[in-house]
Amino acid sequence: MITLYDLKPRFQALLRPLAGAMAGAGVTANQVTLAAALGSLLVGTVVAACAPQRWPFLLLPLWLFLRMALNALDGMLAREFGQKSALGAYLNELCDVVSDAALYLPLAVLPPFTPAMAALVVFLAALSEFAGVLGVMVGAARRYDGPMGKSDRALVFGALGLWIGVGGVLPDWLAWLLPVVAALIALNVVNRVRRGLAEAKS
Repeated sequence: MITLYDLKPRFQALLRPLAGAMAGAGVTANQVTLAAALGSLLVGTVVAACAPQRWPFLLLPLWLFLRMALNALDGMLAREFGQKSALGAYLNELCDVVSDAALYLPLAVLPPFTPAMAALVVFLAALSEFAGVLGVMVGAARRYDGPMGKSDRALVFGALGLWIGVGGVLPDWLAWLLPVVAALIALNVVNRVRRGLAEAKS
């Protein structure tokens, strides 16, 4: 199944000159990773604290795009500029889970969304990343299978944040959006486990 993650090489190619400039300036991959997490916590806190005002939700699409760029940059700095480290591997995974939670949970304050469904999406997103990392433990690669991987979630929540921010109507039927996202992430977890096991056997 094709996901936005498949477009990552093209995105990285656009950012490669910036990665080189950052490396030359002494910026490290771990610094970028931490900056992405701290920025996500700040944006999520501002959006939730300003509710029920809608305009702060415009920060979500802007930050989600910037966060994707930062995630690509920290990976390039690590791989292409000799900055891989054990600490970096931990930070990369843990900060992603923290960032996801910070950026998804503000939806819980606006009907027709509910705190329970927002929490379920956050839980399944964390479980998805955990399933991806476990591939390495069984002798497979780190799994990024979809649907509704990190990049796909960024697209969905960024578009939703944009719609909310410009004052778009939130009809009752939109309450089904988070359950659908949750179901797709659950399928994602199954795919990552299944394909990780198949890769390990081969």
